[in-house]
Amino acid sequence: MSYAGYQAINLKQFIPFLSLGKLLTRLSWVKPTEIILFYRNLALLLESGIDIVTSLGLLQGQTSSGTLKKVLSEVISDLRAGNQLSTALGNHPEIFSPIYCRLVGVGEQSGGLETVLRQIADYIEKEIAATKETKNALLYPVITSVVTVVVVMILVTFVLPGFADLYGSLGVDLPLATKVLINVSNYLKDYSLYLFLGLFIVAGSALIYAKTPAGQYQRDKLVLKLPVLGRITHLGELARCCRSMSLLFHAGQPLTEVLALVIQGSGNKVMAKALTDVQKGMVKGEGLSQPMSKNPLFLPMMVQMVSVGEETGSLDTTLLAVARSYETEAEDKTRSLIALIQPAMTLIIGGVIGLIALSLTSAMYSIYGQGF
Repeated sequence: MSYAGYQAINLKQFIPFLSLGKLLTRLSWVKPTEIILFYRNLALLLESGIDIVTSLGLLQGQTSSGTLKKVLSEVISDLRAGNQLSTALGNHPEIFSPIYCRLVGVGEQSGGLETVLRQIADYIEKEIAATKETKNALLYPVITSVVTVVVVMILVTFVLPGFADLYGSLGVDLPLATKVLINVSNYLKDYSLYLFLGLFIVAGSALIYAKTPAGQYQRDKLVLKLPVLGRITHLGELARCCRSMSLLFHAGQPLTEVLALVIQGSGNKVMAKALTDVQKGMVKGEGLSQPMSKNPLFLPMMVQMVSVGEETGSLDTTLLAVARSYETEAEDKTRSLIALIQPAMTLIIGGVIGLIALSLTSAMYSIYGQGF
């Protein structure tokens, strides 16, 4: 294709860093708990014999989310225009995941829509529980780190300069630890503006880079390499992948489409790339377990269970077993991490403040020892 003498060699979608669409999507975010209630209540209403349009109208009147009200209104309009529920929900991928819409379509075809809706609600609940445990594990160290930084900054900015002036006026020979602490305090006081400006630039640059595809990949790769937390994240991603594949495969979807949907729904770029490589191997006729065995991201137990599932024709069952096993292991490691973090952070805070206090008191003893 050419225009005005120029020929297009490569075309890529332009995604701005800040856009009105992204901002509106974040402001109109629907809570996962509301989506869970929607699926459960819809299943209950359909089981009661109420037609789907009336059921959606009732749910629209009950929801407290303005965004969900608007979306359900559009879904009802699509249904009245002759579209299926899965198609109508699929027009709003920011709220209804393509994986769930595909499952809804399977339920419509098989006549088991109510069962599928409950399975989707159960699946989302498990995802929320796993994410919540990980966030709880990170909340305590984040809060304590902020408190530690604030306390240290107060000591360095307001307390230490007073002691430094006192010791300077006395002209005593101070211990090495006190000298270092006072020098650090003076340095931070003199160059605080430049330090904050530098940190702001670094943080802003990191944030902008993290929004790019390469940055997202490197961020997800770094998270997976973190001690303890990386293992928890790894297990959570594998469990989510296995459970999604199990649901879709059990619903009768071919593996190629299953992998495409799982890749599309994955929030981890490293996992998405690994699954894309597996998909390419499947297209070549290598099956599912063989391409997985080439990537260390897929743990040995998962590869073995997938291989057994392929041989016995029970891939959905084996994938579900792997998901439950990894979820249990991730939960255990999360509890252990929470139990370890609290005393560790207490020791760190006490050590930092104790070091400052020790430096100041040792200086006082030094002054007394020199006859002041």
